[in-house]
Amino acid sequence: MITKEKMRLDLKWATRQRLQYIEIMAWYAGVVTRSDVARAFGLSDPAATKDLKLYSDLAPGNLAYNHGVFGFVPAHGFAAAFADLSPARALPVIAANLAVANGPYGDTLIYGLPTASLPLPVRLPSAHTLAAITRAIHGRRKLRVTYRSLSGRDNQEPRLLEPHTLVDTGLRWHVRAYSEDGCDFRDFVLSRIVDAECLDAPAESGGQYDDDWVEQVTLQLVPHSGLDPARRENLLLDYGASGEVIEVTVRRALLGYVLQRLAVDTTADHSLNPHANQLMLLNREEIEPFAAWAFR
Repeated sequence: MITKEKMRLDLKWATRQRLQYIEIMAWYAGVVTRSDVARAFGLSDPAATKDLKLYSDLAPGNLAYNHGVFGFVPAHGFAAAFADLSPARALPVIAANLAVANGPYGDTLIYGLPTASLPLPVRLPSAHTLAAITRAIHGRRKLRVTYRSLSGRDNQEPRLLEPHTLVDTGLRWHVRAYSEDGCDFRDFVLSRIVDAECLDAPAESGGQYDDDWVEQVTLQLVPHSGLDPARRENLLLDYGASGEVIEVTVRRALLGYVLQRLAVDTTADHSLNPHANQLMLLNREEIEPFAAWAFR
């Protein structure tokens, strides 16, 4: 006998993506219609109806038809069967305006939820340069680059790198790579790489040898002592702290960027403006050796 669980496991990838869309749309928009599914995936109305029926068959009782909105709404006791509905997963999907099997859709809001982001300056290399970097990562090969460093070294001198990971700090992208010049792992800002060539030579030191990338530590943060008790309590709620300390586990190589992004007061005497730097670091002595550039 074929069970619903086995049917869920045997679903084709494209079908599963459509069922995930139905679930995200129903939960976060409050309703999903046949036209929503048809528009998001370029389907005919009968094909979209078939997907909605399949969802109801595989997750019975999750959705109920509401004649008032001509669509399906989450029923009482709704439980996700296909999608990760946690805000951390769902918000980037909604903001990117992607139904994972297709898209993007330009100005058409396939989730019906307007989003906005900060108009920050674009700090990215050319498509050809980025392709050389990503091909070197994917093929585990060496990369020859011309890099415009902010330090005093000769910016025209080629460097040999062995890149292993792309990193988005929220303000810029960089690549984590082994530098043959410095015999160590470093961060190279993508927008400062003006030329790159993916070589045939295989990389010899993978990311597993990058100790600062592999090892993790936990930041222990607390609301700034310069804030009044009500604001400190609200900050703990804001960051979802279970007690008096906000704990963030992070790779050692990313510590400085997290401190910078969270605007943590890293001064020894906590002398920064508490309204601009709302958090303080408790375990400064443990963290500073791995992110000295981020400390004041």
